Amino acid sequence: MKVTHSLRGRLLWFLLAAITIAALAQASIAYRTALHDADQIFDYHMQQMALSLRSGTPLSNTEVQERMEANSEGGTGNDDMVVQMWSPDGVQMFHSVSRARLPQRAVLGFSNVKANGTVYRVFSIQTANQTVQVAQDLAVRRNMAGNLALRTLGPIAVMMPILMLVVWWVVSGSLEPVARVRSQVASRQADDLSPVSEAGLPDEVRPLVQELNLLFGRVKTAFDAQQNFVADAAHELRTPLAALRLQAQSLDRADNADARKLAVARLTAGIDRATRLVEQLLVLARQEATAAGGAACRPVDLADLARRTVADLAGVAAAKGVDVGVQQADPASVEGQPDALQILLRNLVDNAIKYTPAGGTADISVVMEGGAAKVTVEDSGPGIPEEERERVFDRFYRVAGSEAAGSGLGLAIIKAIAERHGATLTLGQSARLGGLAATVVFGPKALEKV
Repeated sequence: MKVTHSLRGRLLWFLLAAITIAALAQASIAYRTALHDADQIFDYHMQQMALSLRSGTPLSNTEVQERMEANSEGGTGNDDMVVQMWSPDGVQMFHSVSRARLPQRAVLGFSNVKANGTVYRVFSIQTANQTVQVAQDLAVRRNMAGNLALRTLGPIAVMMPILMLVVWWVVSGSLEPVARVRSQVASRQADDLSPVSEAGLPDEVRPLVQELNLLFGRVKTAFDAQQNFVADAAHELRTPLAALRLQAQSLDRADNADARKLAVARLTAGIDRATRLVEQLLVLARQEATAAGGAACRPVDLADLARRTVADLAGVAAAKGVDVGVQQADPASVEGQPDALQILLRNLVDNAIKYTPAGGTADISVVMEGGAAKVTVEDSGPGIPEEERERVFDRFYRVAGSEAAGSGLGLAIIKAIAERHGATLTLGQSARLGGLAATVVFGPKALEKV
């Protein structure tokens, strides 16, 4: 059997059960208190009646009857109240009109006596001239006291269902925002990742909805990244694949060794370009997925990262005849994602090597300046015209007339990683080497996290 865990049902169940238990306890206490008070009142009434009948001289039957009626305010019936009076020698001087007969022996004060098939509450008082005995049927007393006690339960019986209705209304109204959120989420389409409205939500529910909206945002970012990757890959792979097909056909049609060698060289170059493009697309997709998933950050030593990057690319630079090295490496640590920052520096240095002619120079430096860490990669290449420096950050944009092979994704990836780490990326002209100078500045906030 499936067990439901309705918050509304649990609140109503416990609150209504608590109201019911409290009402029953209050009714029980009120009933017992009313009975106790009624007993005290009746006992007091019997005591006062006996005291009023007490006299220094014997009374006649007529005088006793008149006093009894005056004290009982009309009487409660022949069998409800019984009065007897005895002389000192044990002769009954008076007996009220009643079928009930009580024992002649009386215990002074209050006592309970069984007689005539019932129990009487008896109060006896003795003087020098007489003994006065007043008795009341306990069954009659209990009925009268019970009626009095039941009157005290009336307000409780009326207020309990009213209080239950109020609790039901308050609980239902308080949980209505939760039902509204559930309705919003249940009614939306699978691709609708818009934020859920937080209007009118209680403080206990608002954090849950806020976290839900953050989750929707991360999922939307991941979906957008996936769609962008698919669109970019489909768009950019079409041209190199078509070129590879043409070059393969050219190789098939080659009729001599020189033509075949040229076709193979072009096919190899095309494969290299396609490989480079696929690698850049995969790096871009991985970085966008990392950004969407919120990968954990930890302290990263920029100087050590710069040295490792230069060591990794030293073979590529040597093959092209470019001198690559670390110009300056001040101790600097930032809070970030090590893999992403590795890709950032690697792409900057790789671009510098790629666009620097043979015999040129490409250097990287890490400088602490004004409370900020500044990473600069500069080269002796042709640089980028000032009017093109903003456009090169667009995906797949390449400067016209550029001889180096590339996909136009490197700087877009670098900029995305820099922005994710709260850093700024600027392009300028190297005053020392004359080529391009790419500078990434990590502000004080990034350093304070460490």
